[in-house]
Amino acid sequence: MTERLDGTVAIITGASSGIGEATAVALAEHGAQVAVAARRRDRLEALADRIGGDRVLVLETDVTDEAQARAMVEATIAHFGRLDTLVNNAGVMLLGPIVDAPVDEWRRMVELNLLGLLYSTHAALPHLLSAADSDPRRVADIVNVSSVAGRAARQGSGVYNATKFGVGAFSESLRQEVTRRHVRVSLVEPGAVATELASHVRTEVLEGMMATFASTEILLAEDIAESIAFTVTRPRRMAVNEVLVRPTEQER
Repeated sequence: MTERLDGTVAIITGASSGIGEATAVALAEHGAQVAVAARRRDRLEALADRIGGDRVLVLETDVTDEAQARAMVEATIAHFGRLDTLVNNAGVMLLGPIVDAPVDEWRRMVELNLLGLLYSTHAALPHLLSAADSDPRRVADIVNVSSVAGRAARQGSGVYNATKFGVGAFSESLRQEVTRRHVRVSLVEPGAVATELASHVRTEVLEGMMATFASTEILLAEDIAESIAFTVTRPRRMAVNEVLVRPTEQER
């Protein structure tokens, strides 16, 4: 049975589009107040209008900057008074060969996919631990959005794989550390999803991706948001540690 999130507060990073945007809407529909964080304020404000009322806080944030990630959490606490859920969704996928790769692309992926997640989690943990020890639910959640790329390495995806494998390792280590304190750490691993993520890929690589999935009905952002909502609305006794969600027709 789905539990409501009334009286709780969630931060969603990368909320200006795709999975983050859909997740903010889904958690708000379950009763949570939501802080939506990303770099594109105009998109966040449009999302806030969609959610409506005083249930949403817009936070223009670049989580690759540790000070901004910390300020994101502090602003949420100052506005709503608590934090129960952190959804680390912000990420970038820059695929291509390792040989002669643009190293700046590697740096961007490590800084956003891994360091941004680490900074946000570190800042949020004291408040999540406090929420897990108080009403209304006496449990808190960290959801780290990874990828099927965090489960199997493939040619052309080496550094993206490295960041997502890192997310998985960090998530499991943290889970073991805080699970008896009722902070649940969950890893959500989408397969092919129709989001802006692919738009960051270089043209020659994107053409290959499009050919691979040309005959596949890929997922919608709302499908992943539904999985995240399911994860964080479980009763206190139940933790969903890992969710792999692929299109039915995706083979790998």
